[in-house]
Amino acid sequence: MRRPTSARERGSGSVLAVALLGALVTMTAVLVPLLALLPVSQSVQGAADAAALAAADVASGLMPGVPCVTAARAAELNGARLVTCSVDGLIATVAVSRTVGAFPIGSRARAGPAP
Repeated sequence: MRRPTSARERGSGSVLAVALLGALVTMTAVLVPLLALLPVSQSVQGAADAAALAAADVASGLMPGVPCVTAARAAELNGARLVTCSVDGLIATVAVSRTVGAFPIGSRARAGPAP
């Protein structure tokens, strides 16, 4: 037996469906840009690794040049900016950064001979 519906209840399912669709669209609009930052974060880590390795290669004498200048060039070629660079003996430590929209993404890396 079917329960009679009142005039007040008619169309309430449509309102609920529109509200759920609106919530889904809003969540998608917020999460997609944030999830798009994950590959960029990996890219910045790769740039930091490359910059540290380049600086360590120069510090060890394997490549000619100045360690931190070479690290800055390596970071730039990988789409990042060198923030800090220090060389202690044969060990190079660098920090790089990249800004995506309003989000700054940074990473640090160390490279040198095996202990």
